[in-house]
Parts: sequence; structure tokens; C-alpha cells
Amino acid sequence: MAVHEHSQGSTGFRAPSFRDNRSASDSEPAVPARTDTHTAWAYVAASLRLLTGFVFLWAFLDKAFGLGYATPSGKGWVDGGSPTKGFLSGVAAGPMQSTFHSWAGQTWADWMFMAGLLGVGLALIGGVALRIAALGGTAMMALMWIAEWPPAKQLSDGTPTMSTNPFVDYHVIYAVVLIALAAVSAGDAFGLGRLWARLPVVRDNRWLR
Repeated sequence: MAVHEHSQGSTGFRAPSFRDNRSASDSEPAVPARTDTHTAWAYVAASLRLLTGFVFLWAFLDKAFGLGYATPSGKGWVDGGSPTKGFLSGVAAGPMQSTFHSWAGQTWADWMFMAGLLGVGLALIGGVALRIAALGGTAMMALMWIAEWPPAKQLSDGTPTMSTNPFVDYHVIYAVVLIALAAVSAGDAFGLGRLWARLPVVRDNRWLR
């Protein structure tokens, strides 16, 4: 009885608990590990943003100056060519076929299309106004999806469309990427997103973020 009471009240030596020590040591790097993962994802999103931005910006440069890729040399916008005439006049499927034909080569259509390519490209590369870029870019991709009309199996002249998927094509992928980049604030890494967010007009109007 006396020994039992003495052992309960004793403040003498106790063997160390290795289980507790392991738990403490294991929990210490948890925060840095989460931080490293967050940083890695931020860099991945930033890389995707820059690559996607270059796709839009290059399309603008090629159509504007006729760099010899999709737009032949000497037929760029600055040479008097139309960046929309060839594509829209060639629409041969879908419910807006006649509408796109009437838009082909129109000055307002050329300016809106080129402004969209340039605006989305610069916004993505700079990491600013990603929500506006996502909205404008998604609208552009939606119209181009309708123009190509992947659900069609045949063109208006009866030739096969060679569509590989009736719903999801690269226009849908680009639209999803634009929305995702805006949702995760992908402009904060390798971009001017943080500086842009500090501007008073952006702080007061979060849709500009």
C-alpha cells in the first residue's frame, strides 16, 4: 500500500516515450510539406497560364503580320487581309452557318476577333485581369466551337466532317483552362497578379481580378 502510494506521487525518473517523440517529429514538417505542395501547384498553374497565353498571342501575331504559318506571308491583317474571312466563310455545318458567312470579313468582326486574341494573350502572360480574360476567351471559344460544330458527322456538301468527338474538342479544353486559371488566381506566380490585385480599382471591383 505504501509502495503504491509512493509510486503514484513520485516525480522521479520516467522512461521517455518514443511514440510521443516520433509523433512530434513527424508533425513538424507537415506545414512545410503543405507549403511546398501549394508552391508546386502555383508554379504548374503559372506555367499553364504562360503557355496558353502564348497560344493566343501567337495567333494574333501570325494573323496580324502574316508570319507564314496559319496566315501566309503578305496576307496578314496589316497587309489588308481579313483574319475572319477565310475561317467564317468556310463554315459548312451547324445552326449558325449562314450567320457566320454574313460576318466573314466584316470590319467589326475582324477588330473584335483580333482584340480578343491580343487581350486574352496579354492578360494571361501578364497574369492580370484573368476573370475578364476567362469570360472573353470562353465566349470566343464557344463561337468557334459552334462554327466548327463537332456534333455534325457530315458537312453541308455531304463530305465527312472527320469529327473525333461530338462534344469535347480543343475549344472546350481552352475554355476550361481559362476558367480554371482565373479561379485559382494563377497570375500570382510568375506574373503581376499580386500587384494588379492591390490596385484600388481592382480591390473595389473584384470582377477585375
